[in-house]
Amino acid sequence: MKAIVWTKYGSPDVLQLKDVEKPVPKDNEVLIKVFATSVTIGDIKIRKADPILVRFYFGLLRPTRTNILGFEISGEIEAVGKDVKLFKKGDQVFASTYTGFIFGGYAEYKCLPEDGVLAMKPANMTYEEAAGGVASGALTALLSLRNMGNIQSGQKVLINGASGSVGTAAVQIAKYYGAEVTGVCSTTNLEMVKSLGADKVIDYTKEDFTKSGELYDFIFDAVIKLSKSKCRKALTPNGIYGRAGDLGKEKLSAENLIFLKELIEAGKLKMAIDRIYPLEQTAEAHRYVEKGHKKGNVVIIVGHNGKT
Repeated sequence: MKAIVWTKYGSPDVLQLKDVEKPVPKDNEVLIKVFATSVTIGDIKIRKADPILVRFYFGLLRPTRTNILGFEISGEIEAVGKDVKLFKKGDQVFASTYTGFIFGGYAEYKCLPEDGVLAMKPANMTYEEAAGGVASGALTALLSLRNMGNIQSGQKVLINGASGSVGTAAVQIAKYYGAEVTGVCSTTNLEMVKSLGADKVIDYTKEDFTKSGELYDFIFDAVIKLSKSKCRKALTPNGIYGRAGDLGKEKLSAENLIFLKELIEAGKLKMAIDRIYPLEQTAEAHRYVEKGHKKGNVVIIVGHNGKT
């Protein structure tokens, strides 16, 4: 099969399209024919080994745990192991590929355990949309908001970085829980964030929300660029500051992915797709995401007869 292989840390040029061995599912695994995947900030950080702590998880001198990045996929099940009960050949699925620091979304095939973070694809989504942030940004937003925010109807919530993968999902999920949502983003993204349901938007290039005098019950930093001390003066007395990835006891699970699927099918959550690249242009997609100005999610079409 074809895959984007990563054998050393560095610039997007380290991502190379190569032929590698097609995986074979174990007894408890499904083999997924991958139609689409995405490029996330997490992919960028791991590829670059930035922060340096990445090397302690993936290999000090070069990546040794995995040589194929890609946090999420959508596709069709091609084969199942003999013990698999939940899925069958032909099922249209989407999933998080994260299994113990091993990813593998940038490839034509991927094996995952049937009890992994895997579910049937939302009926009202294309494969590109299903791989465009649901099992990465939206799942992170959901678990972070649940763990840190304990959001209640009527609370005032501010989302910093409201135009990225995590932020666009966080705006919609907070609205689903009944919050009054303020989104912070750049000038060019104000209308998009409004269209996702934000009650108010703040252009960070023109206004510092911590100096406005407005107080919030929960400030969620979706891009991890603020400090708790800076945000404290914009919080109510019992207000909470949280960052993307602060999952606490929450865990990635199929149940949470299915919850997001149900929101999508009910029209309560949609994925913002900025750009779509073919697999062979994954390095170019990384360059674009690394600039830090993407709107929502960047998707990679892996192939297989152009299915959508």
